[in-house]
Amino acid sequence: LWGSLGWQDIRQRYRRSKIGPFWVTLSMGVMVTGMGVLYADLFHTDVHTYLPYLTVGFIVWGLIGPLVTENCNSFIEGEGIIKQVKLPLSLHVYRVVWRNLIIFAHNFVIFILVAVLFRIWPGWSSLLAIPGLLLICLNGVWIGLLWGPISARFRDVPQIIASVMQIAFFMTPIMWQPSAVPEHEWFLKLNPFYYFVTLVRGPLLGNESPALHLWRWAIAITVLGWIITFFMYRRCRWRIAYWL
Repeated sequence: LWGSLGWQDIRQRYRRSKIGPFWVTLSMGVMVTGMGVLYADLFHTDVHTYLPYLTVGFIVWGLIGPLVTENCNSFIEGEGIIKQVKLPLSLHVYRVVWRNLIIFAHNFVIFILVAVLFRIWPGWSSLLAIPGLLLICLNGVWIGLLWGPISARFRDVPQIIASVMQIAFFMTPIMWQPSAVPEHEWFLKLNPFYYFVTLVRGPLLGNESPALHLWRWAIAITVLGWIITFFMYRRCRWRIAYWL
């Protein structure tokens, strides 16, 4: 059911559009190309190295960002269904995750074109990006189950989270590389988004396998998030319909 609802969201959003979700892909492709050429010159970096790096970073953030912001509104958007039909509330969170995975798949076309243009062949190591992608989705689910009820109770929370994510985008190595701030490595360790972006971007660019400590931190964040969510969601799930 959540799969069908996710597809329906995509159809409704791009209703009567000729290329549908590829409008998002086209927009991101133009933005990445323009910013890649400009920032490569500003950072004095080879565009052949920087543009693929920027491309994958934008594509991965295009999944992470909406998973956080849209999941805050997952129950609010499903208000009509929640009040009329008795269904598992987690359905609305899965719906958001699936919807954004579909858009991620469309945006991934940009990386394929860049990889062909710059002759990037990551080989079998690119498969290591799949577990990283799975961790992102698992975190997206607990974020929805945790912040969805809080947002339904306090309607200012989605706006606060959206503002925080805007700041997090610039503080995460999407447009800049960690090697540019070697003296502030501790700063990256405090940014949870850094681990998930790196776990997907590294294998796709054909770099060495992500360091073991990155996997440990990403898994630890996932487990801790699910533990907190379990206790919070168990206490407030019966009140969600009343808060809506």
